[in-house]
Amino acid sequence: MSDKLQNELKKEFQLERMILFSDAVFAIAITLLVIEIKVPEIEKEHLTEGGLLSALAKLIPKFFGFIISFMFIGIYWTVHHRLFGYVINYNKRLLVLNLFFLFAIALMPFSTAFYSEYVMKHVMTPVIFYTGNIILLGVINFIMWRYVSNPTHQLSEGISQADARYFSFRAILIPLLFTVFAFIYLFQPAIAVYLPILIPVIMRIIAARHEKKKSKKI
Repeated sequence: MSDKLQNELKKEFQLERMILFSDAVFAIAITLLVIEIKVPEIEKEHLTEGGLLSALAKLIPKFFGFIISFMFIGIYWTVHHRLFGYVINYNKRLLVLNLFFLFAIALMPFSTAFYSEYVMKHVMTPVIFYTGNIILLGVINFIMWRYVSNPTHQLSEGISQADARYFSFRAILIPLLFTVFAFIYLFQPAIAVYLPILIPVIMRIIAARHEKKKSKKI
């Protein structure tokens, strides 16, 4: 086996390790989200259908926080998967950027628990904290796309400049939208708390327009 082939195989193995490690962090973060939702405990003498439904109703904010964060982590996992589908090489800076991105993902279970515990009580601190987590994810994701798609770094192949611009825009769009929702929360918290559910719909519309534009060029 030539030294060149050996180096290529080693590089491919190290890149695979980074991807597998990233997938593990995503999987653990999603699992930890649901752990925060505790099964209602009702004393036997007070156990009725009405009491049980009432206890479940109190968990609605936690379920809502779980659904929102599950969608966001799912979106960022698919984007991360797409990004590393183009990556053929790595360097120390990409490793560090990926670690910062995983840090923001690993923080999601806590920020979700904090957000869902107090968001219905109309206080800003948990909203700011959660929005900060989303902004951190988006900014790092944006930087990773710009860095990987830059031809001078020789880290990727097969990614067009149009796709690079689209995914960079998409990376920063989620934190921008969530910042707008946080601002609305200042004035209309009862409405703003449900607005994040619109983000996946908006992302789907933008993705469809991007695919339509690409198909016209073919």
